[in-house]
Amino acid sequence: MEKSIENGSPLWHRALERYREELGGNEDYQAIHQVHSLDELLNSVNNIQATPTRDRQTLASLNRLAPKFKFVDDFSAIIALAFGADATLTAVVWGSIRLILTLASSAGDTLQDILDMLEELSLKLPRFRVYEDTLPMSRQLEAALIDVYTEVICFYARTIHFFRDHPHVLLRRNAWETFHTDFLRTTMRIKRISSTVESEADLARMRLDEHKYKEVIELMDNLTTKRSEDDQRTKYHQIPFLQNGKFSGRSVLLTTIHGILGPGQVSSSTKSAALFGMGGVGKTQLALQYAHQSAYIYDVILWIAADNIITIGQSFREAAQGLQLCQTSEEIQDSAAAIWKVKNWLNATSSHWLIVFDNADDLQALRIAWPGSSHGSILLTTRDFDVANNPAAQSLHVEPFSDEEGSMMLLKQVGLDPTVAANTEHATAITQALGGLPLALGQIGGFIAQRRLPLKDFLSLYERNAAKIDARKTVKDDYEHTLSTVWDVSFQKLPESASKLLNLLIFFDPDGVDEAIFLEGSQTEQGIDPDFEFVADDMDLGDAEQPLLQAALINKTMEQPVVTVHRLIQSAALRRLPTSDRPRYFDVVIQLLSWGFPDTWSKDVGHQINAWKKCEKCLPHIDHIAKLCKKHDIRPMNIQQYAELLLRCSWYLYERETYDIARSLVDAAVQTFEDKSTLAYASAIDLAGLIDLDLCQPSLALKPFQEALEIRKKQLGPDDSFIAFSLNNIALVYTEMGNLEEAYSTHQQAIDIRLRTNSDRIGNSYSNMASLLLRMGKPEEAEDMLGRCPSLKDFTDETFLSTGNPRFSGDMVLLSRIRLKQGRVDDALRLASKALAFRQKLLGNRLKTCDSLYDVACILDLQGHSASAIELLKQLIDISESLNEGQGQLARALYRLSTLYAAKGTTADSDTCKVRALEIRGRQRPEDKDAPFQEEYFSKLTLWMLW
Repeated sequence: MEKSIENGSPLWHRALERYREELGGNEDYQAIHQVHSLDELLNSVNNIQATPTRDRQTLASLNRLAPKFKFVDDFSAIIALAFGADATLTAVVWGSIRLILTLASSAGDTLQDILDMLEELSLKLPRFRVYEDTLPMSRQLEAALIDVYTEVICFYARTIHFFRDHPHVLLRRNAWETFHTDFLRTTMRIKRISSTVESEADLARMRLDEHKYKEVIELMDNLTTKRSEDDQRTKYHQIPFLQNGKFSGRSVLLTTIHGILGPGQVSSSTKSAALFGMGGVGKTQLALQYAHQSAYIYDVILWIAADNIITIGQSFREAAQGLQLCQTSEEIQDSAAAIWKVKNWLNATSSHWLIVFDNADDLQALRIAWPGSSHGSILLTTRDFDVANNPAAQSLHVEPFSDEEGSMMLLKQVGLDPTVAANTEHATAITQALGGLPLALGQIGGFIAQRRLPLKDFLSLYERNAAKIDARKTVKDDYEHTLSTVWDVSFQKLPESASKLLNLLIFFDPDGVDEAIFLEGSQTEQGIDPDFEFVADDMDLGDAEQPLLQAALINKTMEQPVVTVHRLIQSAALRRLPTSDRPRYFDVVIQLLSWGFPDTWSKDVGHQINAWKKCEKCLPHIDHIAKLCKKHDIRPMNIQQYAELLLRCSWYLYERETYDIARSLVDAAVQTFEDKSTLAYASAIDLAGLIDLDLCQPSLALKPFQEALEIRKKQLGPDDSFIAFSLNNIALVYTEMGNLEEAYSTHQQAIDIRLRTNSDRIGNSYSNMASLLLRMGKPEEAEDMLGRCPSLKDFTDETFLSTGNPRFSGDMVLLSRIRLKQGRVDDALRLASKALAFRQKLLGNRLKTCDSLYDVACILDLQGHSASAIELLKQLIDISESLNEGQGQLARALYRLSTLYAAKGTTADSDTCKVRALEIRGRQRPEDKDAPFQEEYFSKLTLWMLW
């Protein structure tokens, strides 16, 4: 091993200073210098064993420590080589162990426990090859080595101190639990840092042959750099709403929240609290007030719109961008990657952070996003009792205002003096009439201020509208009755365009409607209903928004042209909208949203990456409108247009590998289509099959693929490019099912059609055929077939490696596997590493990235770089655990990790991974529940080739 990068590095000096502080006694520090090596320690142990008063059975177990101390000996040798072979460094290790054994054997009652601890501690140390004297020392490796060394010797010092402070049996028993907890925490830290040492050492070995490992070094360095940068980012506040200058009351609740969540509060787990209560009671405003007034005590504040997994993903993308965790525009667009990156950052950072999950009524989505760090704080708002009590540690019931709080809020809203008795009297009466509901009081405050209405005149107006609502019989309880009456007052004198805009907003997700959807969605070839042409002009749209803003019926952010509306206002507006008018508004919104998603059934063009940004603007509204349609039984006038919108959105979600939501929407599209003979319907069932295929269920995919083919034959004739598309999909199913000859024949039919029609998608057929040939055990033919792709003409391995175009990632994966089959392992590793980097860049942390992580990890293991392989597999496991569809990838990775841990000798970790892998396999493939623990049975949980 090469010497430290800095001769006379101060790092180990600081380690020894910490040791002396923990030890506390100078006599003990002098005593430890009497033993300098493992041999000297073992001789000392023999002297202890020779003492006749010792428990022979217990002392006999000292002999078993000799082989375990070999790990300590190896680690001490590495430390000595790295930092100048200073005798003090090794003496602190061996001398401390001798002193601990002497003290423990004198105590007798704890000797066996101490022996077990020393053994377990030695097993957690980093493992090195038999002897390394050429390993270059990097700053990261140096720091990690010193961290492990410091943890070990400081625990030795605390152990010595423990025996010195507790010389009697009773004292030791009383203090043992605290001491043992310290040991457990220490071993966990050593295990984590040792993993870093091993992976850094592995990288150092690869750097000795940098040309051979160039791509994988870049990959691992990028991971290390991001982790290092994460620790340095400490200040970021993502609060989308300004502080409410008219907020009042809730002082007791604010104090209680701070008492639970404040950074000064000690907790062994994440500090969390839920604000629970009915809609409109002020939960969001309370959370917003706490976030703003506590901004100075939290380094990081993240506000997450938690209605569903789509809005959660979008909020986490904004957070990842603000924390600078995303390096490219492609990464910024990936929600799953953002959630994973932000959660990892929260787990690693030492910064104090607060996350607010607003409107967290979807428990399953919330659990995916829930951080696991113990040094952060989480505040959530919810109407769901189950969410309020799990996963949140504490629940706070938010109730309506008291008369005093409500009147103070109302007077603050309208700008009247609360010291004037008449003002207080009228405000109290209004508060009582509105049941102390903050949302209602805020709404009425805006109405009174806008109309310059005297307080004393309001109640008579309110009571007249209440009578109208009673007559309509549309409300269920006093709470709903109050709000309906309030909004009746606000709605009744809206201008026509403002009223129409509010009715349109019923059908959009309430947390953010980008004005581009109105302005650009109305400019399509189809045009827009003349009654709604005002949304096509930014001035006219602004004029329609103004009365809604003045009446506090909508909000609009200052930084971006995005409109928000409260859910209860949407509900009230929907109740007022006649049932006969709902389909018309519904159709207009469908038309506006269709602008964001490409047509996927008129032309075979492959992925529509260029449209992804537009898709993101419209995505949350598709889920909202689909739920609204189902809940209120709204039947669009143009059924085909609605079904096509669901289909367009499903294709986008499929391209982004968001399979669970894509599945729900495409199933809805299939059910919505009335005409089952159209190309759009064929595209829908085709997509359903592709989702089944990607989720490793090829037998389910075959039927919809065949049905889509028959529809296309009737509509298009035998030689259309979509016929080839269908045949290609069917051949992929045959490949995954192992029907290789049928797959070959079907692929050849697709190739023939694409050649006859001069299709620019011929490369897709050649790539798929090459994958099949590789599975048939013909790597040379596979390479030749891949080389026929027009876009790969004259490509070499080096051309692949130097390209900057991520679209070649699938072909890179294939060529890497071809090279591996040919025995060209080094070339396979370089190509697989480049493909992984591209997939992370283009797709984020999704299934294809998991697939590539597994490929690279397996090749690294094959070359003897098991520490780096373990790091990549752990990253794969982190990613797949956050994906609903990642169970197959997770089980396979756990299988491989189990085998690597077993080879390393860490049996407990190996067994843990094995149990989890078998449990998942049994759930995913019950027919393989009792199959051997072998790779072939775990490979069945993933596709042969995930394009």
